Amino acid sequence: MSKDTIQNNASFIWSIAELLRGDFKQSEYGKIVLPFTILRRLDCLLEETKSAVLEAASGLPEEMDEQMRMAILTEIADAGGQIYNTSHFTFSTLRSQDTGQLRSNLVDYLTGFSPNVRDIFIEKFKFTEILKDLDEKGSLWQVFDKFSQLQIHPDKVSNLEMGYLFEELIRRFSEISNETAGEHFTPREVVRLLVDLLLANDDEALSGKGIIRRVYDPACGTGGMLSVAEEAMKELNPSLNVDLFGQELNGESFAICKSDMMVKGHDASRIAPGNTLTEDAHKGETFHYMLSNPPYGVDWKKYSTPIKDEAAILGDEGRFGAGLPRISDGQLLFVQHMVSKMRDDEKGTRLGIVMNGSPLFTGGAGSGESEIRRWLLEKDYVEAIIALPTDIFYNTGIQTYIWMLSNRKPEERRGKVQLIDASGERFWQSMRKSLGSKRRAIGDDARAEIVRIYGEFLNGAAGYGDVSKTFDTTDFGYREIRVERPLRLRFELTPEKLQLISEHRRFAELNEAGDMLLDGLRRALEGSVWMDRAEFLPVLNKALRPFGKSIPAPLRKGILDILGDTHEDAEICLDKNGDPEPDPKLRDHELVPLLEDWRDYFTREVEPFVPDAWVDISHRDASDGEVGRVGYEINFNRYFYQYVPPRPLAEIDAELKALEAEIAGLLKEVVA
Repeated sequence: MSKDTIQNNASFIWSIAELLRGDFKQSEYGKIVLPFTILRRLDCLLEETKSAVLEAASGLPEEMDEQMRMAILTEIADAGGQIYNTSHFTFSTLRSQDTGQLRSNLVDYLTGFSPNVRDIFIEKFKFTEILKDLDEKGSLWQVFDKFSQLQIHPDKVSNLEMGYLFEELIRRFSEISNETAGEHFTPREVVRLLVDLLLANDDEALSGKGIIRRVYDPACGTGGMLSVAEEAMKELNPSLNVDLFGQELNGESFAICKSDMMVKGHDASRIAPGNTLTEDAHKGETFHYMLSNPPYGVDWKKYSTPIKDEAAILGDEGRFGAGLPRISDGQLLFVQHMVSKMRDDEKGTRLGIVMNGSPLFTGGAGSGESEIRRWLLEKDYVEAIIALPTDIFYNTGIQTYIWMLSNRKPEERRGKVQLIDASGERFWQSMRKSLGSKRRAIGDDARAEIVRIYGEFLNGAAGYGDVSKTFDTTDFGYREIRVERPLRLRFELTPEKLQLISEHRRFAELNEAGDMLLDGLRRALEGSVWMDRAEFLPVLNKALRPFGKSIPAPLRKGILDILGDTHEDAEICLDKNGDPEPDPKLRDHELVPLLEDWRDYFTREVEPFVPDAWVDISHRDASDGEVGRVGYEINFNRYFYQYVPPRPLAEIDAELKALEAEIAGLLKEVVA
């Protein structure tokens, strides 16, 4: 493979983009140049068989089944994938035609393609509209003429080189379009890191002849992750057969990805459009490797109905049986979707997914997020989680994490999770020029070190305790027990409380009897204080007795609530069974480590400090029925926090005095 070929062609195509300056925004360059590049490549691919395809097409009966017609013409075209073109035009003949007819001739050329290609250009790229815009701005002929000179015939540029070229163009156009880059473009060093992690220790498994590996990205964007995965796997074994699968919601990104698969000779039908979470285009398929960077913090409210229905109807038999995360963030839905596509044979599956911090700790015990984490950890799918540096993405500077999941863990990783903190300075370098929010990059050496820490399962014992720690899966679990304290009420009638009673929503129903009620309460209660509810209730009931059932039950309860205030010296309020009644305002929850008995924890951590507290044993886990709800969270800061002592006061004082002296000197210069 020639890097010069790739760079020379990339530079030539980049020069074509310069023709658009002034008439189009920089962010629009890619929408014009990328489809034209694909179109030129397809023209080159079909060049040698063009006449044979035209001859065959003219001899086929009009009533022939479309699938049969496609199969025949595809085989004759012999371009890899289901690609052919029945238009009489080619780039060469278009160039020789009247320039005034170029736009209409190009449209004729587009409509001559096989339906799958036609859909990409007309429906996804909206290329006919682009041609119209170029024509109206007087740029169409210049741009087309330049592309006609682009030499990317398979004899000169292989499928692999074409893939590299296309990736390079996507990268360049993404970098000059910072406002949207992060929506579809993951920094290449992050993709390479993810792929290297995915393939760690798999050299032997990928060696040999006739090996086939299936790779899947459920939010594939422009296909960058799939391309890098294939590249890395081919480096390990050039004879490896890599089948790429993906799905993408954004129409333009889907078109680019599918086109990329076409120019590389892959079966482009394996790249599907649509919403992965609601329309699984690869239902029933399983894969050896999966990788993805799904949207962060994007709500799934507008398409929640089919997801909730699948979870309710199919339960554990569907994709979302573990739980549903909050409506504002669907990242953990993608995780469950990917796990559902793991192979259950001896080869198993490993998957890597880039997410922000929310899936690690958002949601308490019993929440959808916690239940999904519980499922992943109790099923022992989580191999490692790697914290990445901040400021490495184009449209956000937030902390991100790579989750490595597998159902083929080696023996030493069973029941274990490795946490790697690769966010420190040793793992990133500052960029000379920021690209949007991207100010840092992960260098090759840092990437190799992260992969080695993961691949060799290095931790504190190997001298990596500051960046790599291993935990049992149960270490992230806890039981949330509900701790109650008794209700203690002090009762007293004050003018303010009389006012609150008169403002109660049901007080107006008493009409003229309202004033009589207030007067009766004054005579019976004013000037006295009760520290025991059992003693106060008979007095209150006696004051209310003259009004009988004319006082609504909600108002009767409201009066009692208004007159009572919690007071630590009051007597404990008892329920009808004689047991202490809990005070909702004093209710608390304690998180007990999962493997510790909650009774021992309560005796040690709670009872010595609040002797009157007790545990509500009715607060139980929905799954195992035990006291306390089970929750799981993974808090990186808790495990990697390093205390930095404050500087000595003398040092700070000396620094302040030095600054004061410097300021005083500057002021003297100004005055002088």
